[in-house]
Amino acid sequence: MTDTNKKRVMVVDALNLFIRCYIVNPSISTNGNPVGGIVGFLGSLRKLMRETKPDQVIICWDGPGGSQKRRESVKEYKQGRKPLRKNYEIEGMDEQSEKENKIWQQALLLEILNNMPVVQLMLPNVEADDIIAMVCRHQIYDGWQKVIISSDKDFLQLMDEDTILFRPIQKKIHTWKNVIEDFGISAQNFVLARAIAGDKSDNLAGIPRAGLPTVAKRLSFLSETKDYNLDDIYDYCNSKLETKVKFYNHVVEGFDTVEKNYQIMNLVPPSISPQGRKKINYAIENFEFDLNATELKRQSINNGFAHFDWSELIASMRRITNNNKSA
Repeated sequence: MTDTNKKRVMVVDALNLFIRCYIVNPSISTNGNPVGGIVGFLGSLRKLMRETKPDQVIICWDGPGGSQKRRESVKEYKQGRKPLRKNYEIEGMDEQSEKENKIWQQALLLEILNNMPVVQLMLPNVEADDIIAMVCRHQIYDGWQKVIISSDKDFLQLMDEDTILFRPIQKKIHTWKNVIEDFGISAQNFVLARAIAGDKSDNLAGIPRAGLPTVAKRLSFLSETKDYNLDDIYDYCNSKLETKVKFYNHVVEGFDTVEKNYQIMNLVPPSISPQGRKKINYAIENFEFDLNATELKRQSINNGFAHFDWSELIASMRRITNNNKSA
């Protein structure tokens, strides 16, 4: 998965991973509480640490009101999403109890991770996507390999020679090279193509009958490793109207939609205020790589999942602590 000649930072889209674990992991604590989100996340982290062998780990959370800025631009953004439905049932737990349990699991997971040498980042009114984009462009990680952990295709726009995306659900590794091979679109132009195609998962409508394969076919220049922009898209489609290919006409007529989608989807530069950037910089540059293995085990015992095997994860975390303390 990884380039062993460079230092490596693993950047985790935390809520993306937590929600997946919460949905699929049926673990119940000895106290009778569902703990699948916690146990699944820790188990996934253990496996990811083994596979990537990172020198540092950064865990990025959506802040309270994280999608507010984007909703102000496009009110439909992330609206109409279906409620989470687990693939298992807890007897006697109603909808409100499930909601409270999910909040409790996430809060406890943050506390547990605070006892590990992993940087946790969260800002009010900022999505994890923007924080991840900032981390991947942070000067402290120049020359490092960045491994993003998320199932979200939005991060394909960040791929370059030092940045890869691992999508655990799909078990797929994306590099800047295979983005072109898989989609016929280069990483630096991927957000332009997505702005045209739309994103159903975020309730962003695209141009009618213009999926990514169609975009790649009709706008083949987007496969080039050259940065194009919205004006280039509009001018090209406008010049092709006489061909009577409906795609070009649809793009020109619906270009307001393309522009709005691009504003929402584009992560470069990330949508973070100067004050927020200062907080992230401080958190990364002044982090103390401490590990409290005793507290980790105590928390698992007190919260009813003492069966979790900490040995491998603690060993991985101890390696990170030792390497960064001696650096």
